[in-house]
Formats: sequence, structure tokens, C-alpha cells
Amino acid sequence: MPITDDQLQALLLKNKIVDEKSFEAAKKYSASFGRALDETLIEKDLVSDEKLGSLLAGFYGLPFVSLSKTSVPEDVFHIIPERVARSQKAIAFARAADGIKIALADPSRSDILVQVAKKTGLKTLGYFATRRDIEATLHSYQKDLQQTLNNLLKEDIGRNPESVLDDPPVAELVDTVIDAASEENSSDIHIEPEETTSLIRFRLDGLLQDVARLPKYLHDRIITRIKVLSNLRTDEHLSAQDGKMRKKMEEENLDIRVSIIPIVEGEKSVMRLLSSRSRQYTLQGLGMNPPDLAKVENAYTKSYGMILSTGPTGSGKTTSIYSILKVLNTREKNITTIEDPVEYRIKGANQVQVNPKTNLTFAAGLRSILRQDPNIIFVGEIRDNETAAIAVNAALTGHLVLSTLHTNDAATAIPRLTDMQVEPFLVASTLSVVIAQRLVRQICPTCRQEAVVEYEQLIRDFPEEIIKKHFKNQKSVPVFRGRGCKLCRLSGYLGRLGLFEVLEVTPQIRKLIFERRDSDIITKAAIEEGMQTILDDGLTKVIAGRTTLEEVRRVTKAEFL
Repeated sequence: MPITDDQLQALLLKNKIVDEKSFEAAKKYSASFGRALDETLIEKDLVSDEKLGSLLAGFYGLPFVSLSKTSVPEDVFHIIPERVARSQKAIAFARAADGIKIALADPSRSDILVQVAKKTGLKTLGYFATRRDIEATLHSYQKDLQQTLNNLLKEDIGRNPESVLDDPPVAELVDTVIDAASEENSSDIHIEPEETTSLIRFRLDGLLQDVARLPKYLHDRIITRIKVLSNLRTDEHLSAQDGKMRKKMEEENLDIRVSIIPIVEGEKSVMRLLSSRSRQYTLQGLGMNPPDLAKVENAYTKSYGMILSTGPTGSGKTTSIYSILKVLNTREKNITTIEDPVEYRIKGANQVQVNPKTNLTFAAGLRSILRQDPNIIFVGEIRDNETAAIAVNAALTGHLVLSTLHTNDAATAIPRLTDMQVEPFLVASTLSVVIAQRLVRQICPTCRQEAVVEYEQLIRDFPEEIIKKHFKNQKSVPVFRGRGCKLCRLSGYLGRLGLFEVLEVTPQIRKLIFERRDSDIITKAAIEEGMQTILDDGLTKVIAGRTTLEEVRRVTKAEFL
């Protein structure tokens, strides 16, 4: 029988994971928004998924397994058919002398153990794994897309060999591509016409990867199908078109933004998948270290002030802000956002979509939001002087304002605001914290192995004073790399991790802002007060075996050239 809320509360209080007040707040939130209580506890950063799983395993009297840290042999994985594994949330993960080990998210569904025992003639052993962990593992072991598409075309030829060129299974092909991209947590699907083929690429962990090719004769029909689903003009082939569609998936309604442009070989389509799964992160889960997390928590627990997230496009700024909003989202607070575009819905928040055609700009929308009695305001991006002035004044008049800005590091956000004609004394009075960040790929836990890098190589790639700080004067430095396996598509990486630089506006920093000091002086003062730079955070995570030197260099290279 699944654990009750009261039993979960007793378990967490007994182990001093959460206090009673925090638990009651999470319970109230989950009831208000129809969310599972365990998901809410993780979302609110009150407990990690692995810690909660370990506690629940003890409650159920089962051993705990973290599948993300376990290499699952493919022949063992397929003992339970994928469709059954998805519906039952159960995975066979190991074959041992004493039987087949099966991970269960719901131990009350023990009938799956009996079925596997009958099928194999072997004893079965139940383990507990979290629902998130099982879903992530199922995503990793899906079939190769190229093979799936080829099989789909072969089946159609087998059914009707005469008409396959006239009537190919285009709808099924498009659905299969979108399903595969969603399962692999891809952020974008690129469908590009080439001279003889149609190339399909997924953006996985921030990098584009070729995943399949289809015959060229299918390309125009696939684009037409996408246009129909997105309510775009099917007779227009020479101009760019933008649209959107929604696809019903097993676990969610997937919103998809569609962009189609004409290129030399035909029309190219890019589909951005706006999955709520991609936003199920906490700051801790994104990789923020405890001291930085404490600074951010101190800022967002205030009822006023401004929190800025900075970095280049694709560095995870919006994800970090959403992580904070999820923690702050309670029935007692009015959260209103102005975004371009609204990437995914936050239950209970009022989200406004920018629309220049109706003059609903960031500035105009923000001005209207201030008349909506908000407690917390999220401005998708501060782009101009007017938006900056209104946002700063909102923070000054008793609102908590969160926003993003395009700057390379935390300290540069301050002169960027003053360049937008915001007076330094207003910046000093309202700004609470600036979070600068980058995203790096994380080493695959299944094929991670130790490696050695020579000190001479390190000082060629990074500033010597930083290397000495982290690695002293070792002649050779132990690091980690991914060897490459099926789970990570032979890349050696699986998932992404944030590198953070959190600048807290202390009295000393406030004084420097008021004196119009440049960003280098502010950065130096912040480091003296304990701020860790993005490069420092990256090298710390290299030492911990979470990412590689190559990844840190890739995202920070411009900072020290």
C-alpha cells in the first residue's frame, strides 16, 4: 500500500529532513494545485529525489537502488516489455545468482514480480526506486530512431507496395520523431532538407546530434504535416512562418513552438519542445553549491528587492528563475509574469505573453502588472531603458522582482543597468543578488572512469593562478571522463549541470555601486568577500568528478582570453 501523507510526514520529521511548518506548507501547496506530495517536496527543494527514495525504501522494507548510478544490461532491461515497464513503473536491472532484481516505484504492484518469475523460471527480488529515476532510465533505453523509422516504412511497403511513394505514413513518422525527441529530453528538433535526404537532428544536452535520415521524397510531405498541425499556410513555401502545436503525451500535454524557413534545398523546420519535465529542477539539483544557495535563499525570502539571472542565450537563466518561482508559489502570494514567450505554465501564477502587434511590450505589460496587486513579478528579460526603470522602481516599492539579463558575469550586470539610465543609488538600493551561470554537460555515471592530465597542459588551457589555487603544484592531476556507452550515445556525457557565480549585494558592494566603480573592482571585492567565480565553480566540479576540463573550458574560454 502506498505511503500516506501522515506517514510521510512522520518519516521526514523523525529523520529531521524537514520541519513541521515546511511540510505543512508543501502539503497545502500540493493539495491546492493537485500535485503529488513527494513531487512537491522535491520541487520546493526540501529533500532530494535520492534521499527521499532511500527513506521510502526503508519504510517499505525494500533495498534501495539508484538506477541512474547503475549500468543495466540491455538483455535484462528487456525482460519486462517497455510498454509494461512504463505502465507499471518497474524495471529489471540486474541478473544475479539469487535471481532477477526488479526496481519498483510502487511496491504494492508486486504482481509484476510474479509475472517475471513465471516468464523466466527464476526467482525475483524487489527493490525500491523513485518514479523519476525509473522514468529517466526508460528514456535512456528507447529504441534507435533510425531503426524505428525504417521499420515504419518497411511495414507500410509490406501492406501496400504499390502506393508507398504516393501515400507514405507521414503522420506516423512525424509523431514518432516528436515522441522520440520527448523521450530523450531533447529541447529542439531540426528537420533539414539535403540534396538526397531529409536530415533529422536533436539538440541533446545543448549540442545538436544527427539522429536519423529519411528519403528526400518524404521531406516536403513531412513539412506539410507539421504546417497542418501548427495551423500554418501549406501553400506558402518562400517566406518564414511561425506557429505552435500541442501533442498529447502519456504523462503531459507537450507544447511545441514551430519555425519554418526556406533554405536552398527546400524548407527547414525547427520545433522547440516546451516540456514541463525540462523545468522540474531545483537550484540544488542544477548544481548550485550550499554557500551560493544560502545567498539566493536569503534574497528570495525577502518581500522586496531584485534578483537577476545573467548569462548568454541557452545558459539556463529562465530555468533558474522558474526554480525560485516554484519555491515561492503559494496561495497567499500573487505571482505575475511577463514573458516572451511563456515557455511553460506555472499553476497558480498569472503569466502574460508579450505581443508587439498589440503594443504589449515588456515595459507596457510590466506597467499594467503593477496595477494587478502583485507580490512577486517575473520579467522575462530586461531589454531596454524603460523596462529597467519600471522593474527597479517596482523592487523599490515593495515587490520582489526577478528577471534575466544578457551579461557575461555577475558584476557586469551592474554597469549594464546604469547604462540603461538607472541611477546607481537605485541599483544599490534594490538589487539583492546577481546569479551568473553557464551549462556544462555532466559525465555519464555509467561509464565514468579516472584519467590523468599533466599540469603543463592545464596551464596552457587555464590561467595559472587559478590552476595553482585548485590543483596546487601537482605534476599530474587526476580527473574523470566518460568512456562512452549506449546510455550516453557514446558521448561520455549524460545530462547537464550548472556552473554558478552568485554576487550578493553586501554593504561593501552597495558602496561600490553607489560610487560608480567598474565591474572589475566590484568582482575583486566580491571575491574577497567569498564569491566563487564560474571558473572556480567549474574546476571544483571537475575535481568532484561531475564534469570535464574540456566542458569547463568550452563555456568559460571567453572569460579568461
